[in-house]
Amino acid sequence: MNNSYSSSTQDYYDIVIAGSGGAGLSLALHLADSFKIAVLAKFALTECSTYYAQGGISAVYDEKHDSIESHIEDTLIAGSGLCDPEIVRLTVGQGRKSIEWLREQGVNFTQEHSSSGKLRLHLNREGGHSHRRIVHTDDATGKAVSLSLIERARAHANITLLEYHNVVELITAKNLGEKTQGIRGAYVLNSLTGKITSIACKILVLATGGANKVYLYSTNPHTSSGDGIALAWRAGCRISNMEFMQFHPTCLYHPSAHSFLISEAVRGEGGHLLLPNGKRFMQQYDSRMELAPRDIVARAIDSEIKKHGIDCVYLDISHQSRDFIQKHFPTIYMQCLELDIDICQQPIPVVPAAHYTCGGILTDSHARTDIPGLYAIGEVACTGLHGANRMASNSLLECLVFAEQANLDIRHHIVNIPKPGILPNWDESKVSDSDEEVLISHNWDELRRSMWDYVGIVRTNKRLERAMNRVILLQEEISEYYGQFRISSDLLELRNLVIVAELIIRCAQMRKESRGLHFTQDYPHTDNSKAPQNTILIPKNYGNN
Repeated sequence: MNNSYSSSTQDYYDIVIAGSGGAGLSLALHLADSFKIAVLAKFALTECSTYYAQGGISAVYDEKHDSIESHIEDTLIAGSGLCDPEIVRLTVGQGRKSIEWLREQGVNFTQEHSSSGKLRLHLNREGGHSHRRIVHTDDATGKAVSLSLIERARAHANITLLEYHNVVELITAKNLGEKTQGIRGAYVLNSLTGKITSIACKILVLATGGANKVYLYSTNPHTSSGDGIALAWRAGCRISNMEFMQFHPTCLYHPSAHSFLISEAVRGEGGHLLLPNGKRFMQQYDSRMELAPRDIVARAIDSEIKKHGIDCVYLDISHQSRDFIQKHFPTIYMQCLELDIDICQQPIPVVPAAHYTCGGILTDSHARTDIPGLYAIGEVACTGLHGANRMASNSLLECLVFAEQANLDIRHHIVNIPKPGILPNWDESKVSDSDEEVLISHNWDELRRSMWDYVGIVRTNKRLERAMNRVILLQEEISEYYGQFRISSDLLELRNLVIVAELIIRCAQMRKESRGLHFTQDYPHTDNSKAPQNTILIPKNYGNN
C-alpha cells in the first residue's frame, strides 16, 4: 500500500457504504435515522446494475396458486445443490415485506384488475419459477427502484451522496499495526479531481455489485468491475464460488446496441427461441424449453451458435398482439425500434452475455465478512442464496433482504465500536503522471478477451490453464504500472478485474465436476457421490497476507 503515516485532516462518517445500487441505498435509508452515512458511487448514482434491471423482484403474492415453499423449492433446484437452505428460507420469507417497503419508498409497481375488479400487483413468470411471482414496473423495474431510492436518500439530512468516488483500498486495524482486528476506513479517489483522501468510519459496507465486466460481452454497466471483491480479498476476506458466473441467454445482438438486455420476462410471456431458419431448438435441451433456468438456456444457445456457425439466434414474441407487447415491454420495444427492429413483427437477434456473479465475498446471514465492521451486501456477496446458479429476479430480493439483515446487525454492534483515530495520508511522492495509458486499454482488452475465450460458458482444463498464464503476466504488468503512476479510475478497475479473473479461474480449476453455471468438458457430469461443497479461497494461502 502506498501511504505515509503522518497525521492529516480527514472525513468521518459512522458508516460508509460503497455502492449506490438497490442494496447500498436501501441500507442507507434503513440506518439514516440514527447515523451519519456516506454513500460512495464510482460514477453517477444511477450507474449501477439495479438501475438497468428489467425483469423484477420475486415474491409470493398469489396465495391461491403459489407458496413460500414453492419459491424455496424452485430456488434450491436452480442452485443445483449448493444453496444454503436456511438462507433461502430467510430470503424468500421476506419477499412480500421487502416489496411493501419499496412501495413505502415510492416505487410504483405495475398493477392489474382481478376478475372481481379489485386492483392487485401484476405478476410475471420467469425461467426456473413454477408460478407467476415476479413483481415489476413494466420492463424497467430497476430504474423505478433506483430513482425512488435516490430521491429518498437525497432528501435525508444524514445521508451524504458522493458521486465519482472510488474506493482505492480498505484501511484495517492490521494495516495500521494494531493488535485488534477491524475496519478503520478507506482511501477514496475523487475521479473528478484526481485527489485521494482517507475517510474514517466505524462500519464499512461493500455494495459494489458484481464482476461481469471481466468478460468481453456483458449485460452490466461498466461499473461491474469486481471492485468490492478485490478490495475484500486484498484485505484478507475469504472469497467463495467465483466459478459460477451467470451468462444471461438473451442480450441484444446489434452493432449499435451496447449490452442491452432482453428481459427473461419475454420468454416468460411466451417468447420462442429460433434458429435463423425459424425452427425452435430448446426442446432438444430441456423439457421446460424457453422457461428452463438461465444456465441451460445459455449453454443451448452457445451450442447452437457454434454448431451452425451463426452469429446469433432469435427470440420471437411477435405472435403476441401489438397491444400486449407495448404494454408489457415498452422499454424493449422502443429500444429495438430505434434499431429498426419491430418486435411486434420480427424476431430479436440475441446472444448470451455475462450477467451475474453468483459467488463473491463470503458472508453470514447478517451480511458480516471475515473482518469485524466490514459488511458485504448485494451481488458482491456470496450469501448462500444462489448456490451454483441464481434464479431469475432473486437478485434484487437478496439486495433488499440483506440490507435489512445488515441494518439490524449494525445497530446492535456499532455502539461498542470506538471512533477511529487519525488515518495516514495516501502517499503520491514517488509516482508521476502516466505517459503510457495505452497499457491500460490494451491490458483491459486482452484480459476480457482471454476470459471470454477460455473461461466462458463452456470450459476445459487446458483453456483454464491458458487463461491463468495470461492473467499472471497481466498482473505483473499492471502491478508495476500501479506502483509508478498516479491512480485513475480506469487503473483501479483494471487492477481489480485482473484479481477477480484469477479468483474465477482458481475456483473453476478446483471444481472437478460440472454443476450449475460451471460446465467443463473434462468433467461433464455432476458428482453426486458426495455432498456438494462450496469453493472457498483463503487469501493467506495465496500470499495475500
